[in-house]
Amino acid sequence: MQEEEEKKTKTLTIKDWAIDDKPREKLRYKGQEALSNAELIAILIRTGNENESAVALSKRILDDAKNLNGIGKLSIEKLLTYHGIGEAKAITILAAIELGRRRRSEEARPSRRIATSKVVFETMQPIIGELGHEEFWILYLSNSNRITHKWRLSKGGMTGTVVDARLVFKVAIEHNATSIILAHYVKYFVM
Repeated sequence: MQEEEEKKTKTLTIKDWAIDDKPREKLRYKGQEALSNAELIAILIRTGNENESAVALSKRILDDAKNLNGIGKLSIEKLLTYHGIGEAKAITILAAIELGRRRRSEEARPSRRIATSKVVFETMQPIIGELGHEEFWILYLSNSNRITHKWRLSKGGMTGTVVDARLVFKVAIEHNATSIILAHYVKYFVM
């Protein structure tokens, strides 16, 4: 008897849920802060599969990826391995993660005064913090240590990138920079 009840609960679709529990309605009436990450992803993917609701499928993806940062590192191909996630849903998930990353990057304010390495980290992490390859960036600063220009000098492969020092200084002169900060993202692999 209990097994049958669990089976029914497992296959219950979101349409059958109470209004207060449905992710879209919950967002509308309680605000986006009231939703879990799984519920927000469920809104993006709209449907699950024959065995899981969109929320359950989203929760499983989140559990496997550990968190939203982990989802941001997944490829379209990896997302396609989840039953119920097709190419359109995989692209929608990754597009939403990218929008969040870009929002965080905009919040970093390019004219921010650089006083510590922590400020440099907060400025660059949204840009290069989750890449799957190496990149070399330069921050050009004014006399008051404000960022006047950000530039990706090079984009490399998995194990390296090339930097031409002449270009670093040429652009510094063009932007009247009084100092520069070099930022190099290196992807480390843990076995």
